[in-house]
Amino acid sequence: MALATAEWLTPSTRTELIENLVSGVDRYNPSNVGILEDYLYHQIRSEEYDCLANLAILKLYQFNPDLYNPDVVINILLKALTAEPFPDFNLCISLLDDRLPNANTDEPDPLPTLLPILMNIYDLLHQCRFPAFWTFYRSEKLESLRENYTIECIGFEDAIREVAARAVKATFTRIGLERLGSYVDLAGPQLAAWVSKQGWTIDGQVVSIPPNPDNQIESVIIRENVKLPQLSKVITHSVQAK
Repeated sequence: MALATAEWLTPSTRTELIENLVSGVDRYNPSNVGILEDYLYHQIRSEEYDCLANLAILKLYQFNPDLYNPDVVINILLKALTAEPFPDFNLCISLLDDRLPNANTDEPDPLPTLLPILMNIYDLLHQCRFPAFWTFYRSEKLESLRENYTIECIGFEDAIREVAARAVKATFTRIGLERLGSYVDLAGPQLAAWVSKQGWTIDGQVVSIPPNPDNQIESVIIRENVKLPQLSKVITHSVQAK
């Protein structure tokens, strides 16, 4: 967990330029929004992720409504979804105003339509309802989101599968192969290859997950040593209270 937190705070892929923008007062300089937006699109193309840099964009939009770009916001939210179970998505939502102005009045703002859909996706992932997520994600209702946004977000579906993998590793030591396939929307050789990549093993129709601190049940014994003088004080106090 400590390593995950350190990577979240300072991703190994973050450049020195971005580090200076995110860590210093320059993150409030509206002239830097273009640099941060370009960095976001680099994340989308390269399967990298930097939550703090993306939050800096939303904060700049909050302070400078004229900079608002709905496509950027949607892409930030999509990247945040892949970070479950970390609270990135809620952090991003908290920086969105109730009514963001449209910077280009000639084009409709897609965010009011897509935001409820993205929040629905978040709920399904947060509740670990992975089969329901894939059904919803593949539905006709999300065709616009897939064709205009997630198709540009390289590795989005694989990143969601990693969300499912984190949940499975924290919960199971053994899980049915078919059930796991419904969690990650894979079957046959593709599922077998994915399981092997995770370092898990398949025995017939059962997948075994190696032990880790989250999927092992360990009894905890709590011992309290109360010395006699301490007990005497408690008894004396109770008698005096009567």
